Amino acid sequence: MTTQLELAGVPFAWGLADYGDTPAIITDQMTVTYRELAERVDAFARELGTGRRLVALAASNDVESLVAYLAALVGGHPLILLPEDKPSALDALVTAYDPDVVIRPDNGQISLVERRQGSRHELHPDLALLLSTSGSTGSPKLVRLSHGNLQANAESIASYLGITAGDRASTTLPMSYCYGLSVINSHLSRGATLVLTGLSVVDPCFWELFRQQRCTSFAAVPYTFELLERVGFDDMDLPHLRYITQAGGRLGPDRVRRYAQLGALRGWELFVMYGQTEATARMAYLPPHLAADHPEAIGRPVPGGTFRIDPLEGLHDGGELVYSGPNVMLGYAETPEDLSQGRTITELRTGDLARKNGAGLYELVGRRSRFVKIVGLRVDLGQVERILADLGVAAASTGTDDRLVVAVEGNHDTQLLSKVLAQGVGMPRTALTLYAVQELPRLGSGKLDYPAVAALAADRTQAAGTFTGTPAPAAALAETNGTASREPSDDTLGSTAGTVTVAQIFKDALEVAEVEDTATFVSLGGDSLSFVAASVRLEQVLGHLPPDWHVTPVRALEPGPQLNGPSGASALKRTLAPIDTSILLRAVGIIFIVSTHIGLFDWQGMAHVLIAAAGYNFARFQLSGQRMPRLRRQLVSIGRIALPAMAFIAFAYLVTDRYSLANIVLLNAVLGPVEVTTQWHFWFVEDVVYILLAMTALLAVPWIHRTERRFPFLYPLILFGAGLLTRYELVEPGIPHTIPALWLFALGWAVARSRNFLQRGVVSKLTVLTVPGFFDDVARESTMMAGILLLTWLPVLPVPRFLTRPAALLAGASLHIYLVHWLVYPPLADLNRPLAVAASLAAGIAYWIFCNRCASALHGFRNRNKQHL
Repeated sequence: MTTQLELAGVPFAWGLADYGDTPAIITDQMTVTYRELAERVDAFARELGTGRRLVALAASNDVESLVAYLAALVGGHPLILLPEDKPSALDALVTAYDPDVVIRPDNGQISLVERRQGSRHELHPDLALLLSTSGSTGSPKLVRLSHGNLQANAESIASYLGITAGDRASTTLPMSYCYGLSVINSHLSRGATLVLTGLSVVDPCFWELFRQQRCTSFAAVPYTFELLERVGFDDMDLPHLRYITQAGGRLGPDRVRRYAQLGALRGWELFVMYGQTEATARMAYLPPHLAADHPEAIGRPVPGGTFRIDPLEGLHDGGELVYSGPNVMLGYAETPEDLSQGRTITELRTGDLARKNGAGLYELVGRRSRFVKIVGLRVDLGQVERILADLGVAAASTGTDDRLVVAVEGNHDTQLLSKVLAQGVGMPRTALTLYAVQELPRLGSGKLDYPAVAALAADRTQAAGTFTGTPAPAAALAETNGTASREPSDDTLGSTAGTVTVAQIFKDALEVAEVEDTATFVSLGGDSLSFVAASVRLEQVLGHLPPDWHVTPVRALEPGPQLNGPSGASALKRTLAPIDTSILLRAVGIIFIVSTHIGLFDWQGMAHVLIAAAGYNFARFQLSGQRMPRLRRQLVSIGRIALPAMAFIAFAYLVTDRYSLANIVLLNAVLGPVEVTTQWHFWFVEDVVYILLAMTALLAVPWIHRTERRFPFLYPLILFGAGLLTRYELVEPGIPHTIPALWLFALGWAVARSRNFLQRGVVSKLTVLTVPGFFDDVARESTMMAGILLLTWLPVLPVPRFLTRPAALLAGASLHIYLVHWLVYPPLADLNRPLAVAASLAAGIAYWIFCNRCASALHGFRNRNKQHL
């Protein structure tokens, strides 16, 4: 049984009910009061039992993980806390420490696996929590923390931040990371509210939740501030924000000063903090009013703590920083036997070199040992070299606050090694660079020359690692049916001379051998992307773009004798050219989507317009002909979306650690994590494929096929009604974090089927009635309505003639641009955002051309085989 003396160390855990009906946790789906949280914690503690046992918890930022964490504290069970998204780390520590109980997420619930009834371990009475050092999961070396450590640091942090029951903190960091956990502990100690979310700060939904729940604070690591700049944080209206905290590595003085000044202007404060897992979390903080004048300082010790500086030989300015206080760990654990030990240290030698400035504030000037802290994770450079040595690879590693630099000797697959190393150390590959060298650089003494290794980073052309960023999932490309269209060449989009016919245009665009005069663009297998090149070239030949040309027989489209009109009209025709509105929306849409992700400007809503455009083009290109030929054409069209996406995602999976096998097969929405992570980057592609497969399956049923033919306008309205059930959340589709899209797809379908003023009026009224309130963002919803109404009333728009070619290129390559930009823009965004946008567009067009040429080569190969047969 746990004694009252032991429980006294964690009143924030066992005293939850004292705050009654005050909200303790708010998520996007529920609110849990302190009374309800206490009941859940007590119930889970009973499941863990009364006898002390060693528990391992793979935690995420959700209610279930928090309840399990608090239940372990209340029950006196020492807890190994790990991130839910690193199963290999959990497996490694289960092997190393053999816990009695393992708790991990399981399909939205918590799975509690009791590996034995009692405990095989001797557990010290003071032991409460075991954490990997500074969030690293690459080593079995754990920090042993006591109940008193947790309570003391929670009280200390709450004191200098002035946390009250009225505060609401949004979780921006994993609770398995000591910094993220300290946010939870300090707020629970004051009866404040936690707004639990796994959303990234680059996700607009994060800020919607932040404003809606009147959040007063959030925690940030240095990289967070880079993301804040991309999303236009400076101009955000956050009326309830009281302060931002920063830790997890050094934030540059210029950024500290800038954000301190911004906070003073906008009415919030910046708390720069310093800490280590060995001190439970925090050791120092910089009072906000001193940040602008002393941006290079870590500040003063937290309440209850003290610093001293021990001189070091050869260091004339400062020495090693040593911390003392009630939050200093009990010691380290490297084997299960260490769990029986009590306190083995009374002060913490931080390994950081520091000095005290004239204002009495502490400043860090370097590191004593071969550790670097990168994106909030402390990395043992010796361990990096040992991991590679175990693979038979000689290596030398060094690093800075933002990047690990590794040189490997010999001709090795650096992409494979970088992935293995990132997983082994437990850090993102975005912060890892590997270089293959003939020989490792060495000093005259024969020792490794680490400065020379660091100098390799100056020549980025040798790098084989990946350089991707962390945007959070946002509204992605709304691509339409068919993505392997032919790229427009100079003669398909340039000036048209001689006797080019409509039949020849269709042959070029669709790569068919013969075109009969009764054939139509759709009957020949045309889709929404081959439509791009064909429509632009057709306008150049005919001088205008006939309505419904894609379903008009070739003989009716062939140009006849032209009569000269008034000179003014001829001049206008030479200046302006009609372009299909869906093409223009796709071209503009992809520019807006990429630019918004990169932070060049913020204009949201275009992706959802393009969802409607997907339905619009599905109705135009995929619903003609007999049932079985139509089914084959629909499946081919889906393949043209899915295959380029799967190929690129497979490439991204190989060169980054941000995606999973479920991404490659477009099943992340079904098999992926519930929390929004980088694995949700391609949610839109998945949604469109799912919808197209569902529509294809429905129309394969004979009586549904006949119904759609008989009631072409009523049928999409029925689908629209069904889609409203998910739009208004009356029905849960069972796929988390996907914005309901069926109603928009069906609305675009209905637009395409509108044949008269009355039908267009009905679609317009439905648009105006159902779009408002979807995001509670007037600008975003206005964009959606404007795009859909343009499709409804102006299917063709005049644009300057010189823009038709760029618009066709961008529209045709829009899916490929969306796919590629996730890997292209991150290393460029901080250097030059317009350049990052331009590079993303160019790279996407290049990938589009590559895919088209592969498709053309396959088409030619099949034709040659048919001829031989």
